[in-house]
Amino acid sequence: MIAIQHDPFDIGALYRRLSDGCHGTGAVVSFVGRVRDFNESPEVTALTLEHYPGMTERALENVVERARQRWQINDVIVVHRIGYMTPGDDIVAVLVSTVHRQAAFEACAFIMDFLKTSAPFWKKEHTSSGAYWVSERESDLASLKRWEQ
Repeated sequence: MIAIQHDPFDIGALYRRLSDGCHGTGAVVSFVGRVRDFNESPEVTALTLEHYPGMTERALENVVERARQRWQINDVIVVHRIGYMTPGDDIVAVLVSTVHRQAAFEACAFIMDFLKTSAPFWKKEHTSSGAYWVSERESDLASLKRWEQ
């Protein structure tokens, strides 16, 4: 399941959806990214996430397919929110189920690293002194390099 949505998600419901009826699963790893009150500016009051409809979903499908080629994945859920959010709001959820825990950890990290750098999302941070578009971070690109073969 891949979803791009304005509405908040329920991580418990996503977990239940992923794990219900899947008796071959030995591990489920989940990641939830949240809005922080700091980033490039120390006083982030909100952010707006935009995306390119259609292209974004295809990019996420491609990332999940690449993960499936590397690990024996039972199932994957990726939910990414768009729109206006404030500190503490959940932005993204990635859940991966596999037979063994190491594959689940690695596949989840792989999907997030590619999502952060390759999916067509744009983030605008709002502060008390104005708003600005967030630029690509070197640390995200460095995280992505570990998956190169």
